[in-house]
Amino acid sequence: MNLLEAIRDMASRLSGKEGRSIRLMEVCGTHTVQISRMGLRSVLSPYVELRSGPGCPVCVTHQADVEHFLSLARTYKVTIATFGDMLKVPGRRGSLERWRAEGADVRVFYSPLDVLELAEQRRDLPLVFLGVGFETTAPLCAFTIKEAEKRGIKNLSFLSLHKLIPPAMRVLCEDTDVQIDGFLLPGHVSTIIGKRAFEFIGRDYGIPSVVAGFEEGDILKAIYMLLNQITEGRAETENAYERLVKEEGNVKAQAIMEEVFEADRSLWRGLGLIERSGLKIRGRYAAFDAREKYPVEADEWKEEAGCICGEVLRGKASPKECPLFSSVCNPLKPFGPCMVSSEGACSAYYHYGDG
Repeated sequence: MNLLEAIRDMASRLSGKEGRSIRLMEVCGTHTVQISRMGLRSVLSPYVELRSGPGCPVCVTHQADVEHFLSLARTYKVTIATFGDMLKVPGRRGSLERWRAEGADVRVFYSPLDVLELAEQRRDLPLVFLGVGFETTAPLCAFTIKEAEKRGIKNLSFLSLHKLIPPAMRVLCEDTDVQIDGFLLPGHVSTIIGKRAFEFIGRDYGIPSVVAGFEEGDILKAIYMLLNQITEGRAETENAYERLVKEEGNVKAQAIMEEVFEADRSLWRGLGLIERSGLKIRGRYAAFDAREKYPVEADEWKEEAGCICGEVLRGKASPKECPLFSSVCNPLKPFGPCMVSSEGACSAYYHYGDG
């Protein structure tokens, strides 16, 4: 019996015992794309239901923050530097892509270090980098800020929209509207903060969890380990990605994050305001804080009518339950961020015909 057959056999027995399918959540957006590409949701149905979580950084960027950086782009003559997925995220009065078409200087970069090099070459050019991401991108942004200070660069600032995964996991664990039987934990984030950072899930909430890699075998192994925990009545945090993820994580990356950033409350799309779930720039590096350097009065925000991106990010709904899916909202004309981002659940479902 191969691993997939073993998973289906174990899942069928568990679902029969529970009288329902076993609901697992993949927290990472890269896992969402891989699971969709593999066709796993269909293969494991009806015994296992795989739900997507808040693991796409573009998707969980709250609408209030979207309106903030759009207002910044309209208000100041600065160059907005951003990752590509942020271009099409819609606001009340368009997107960065629209404002670029109308003359705003919006440029796409793959690394904040590239923005640093431009800032050094063009010291007459005011640059604002949109720091969007989780614990995986925050250390590099922190290093870039330290390097900018070292080089005496004054024309670069950062709008920190970074978010921390563990506080969001607590919100998911405490959500009584969605019964999650186990979590596939994000491999990339875990390489930074370590397996130990997620041990509270089993200890405090009695929910099994497994750190998963991104190859097909990694994901299947993690699902098998989750189902095995449920079968045995255990709730632990296990590691199926030992070749890269350690107990303590990357302590050097953690140290540089701690030096440059401090934890702060943050708004998440779908999850609301979560204490100590975001990163703001510490006072020592305030000269690089775009919120201090470029204050704005952002437009009022509201969620688009009919878009259920928030429910998708909490695991309360699948993308195909959205009335706008495909017909109104699609990658060519995205209505919500879960269709905008390449790691968004709606985009993955659309491209791979999932569900």
